[in-house]
Amino acid sequence: MKLKVQSYSGHKADQRPTRFTLHGHTFEVKEQIDSWLGPDHAYFKVRADDSNIYILKHSPQDDEWSLEMFRQGDRE
Repeated sequence: MKLKVQSYSGHKADQRPTRFTLHGHTFEVKEQIDSWLGPDHAYFKVRADDSNIYILKHSPQDDEWSLEMFRQGDRE
C-alpha cells in the first residue's frame, strides 16, 4: 500500500520518516523503533501518534514509500 511520507533529511535525503498519510489520515511518528537496509530498500519500524506500530519501506530509486506491516499498539 503506497503512502505519502514526510521525512527528515539531514546529511542524506529521506533519513527517517517524521509523518505519513494513510487513507486520508496523517500520523505523526513519535518513535523510530528500528531501521535497516535491504538490497534495494530502507525499512523503518515506527510508533505513530495513534500508539500503533508500522513498518514503512522506502524505495529510493523511484522515491516511493509503502506500508509493509501494521500492528495495533497497547492502548492506555
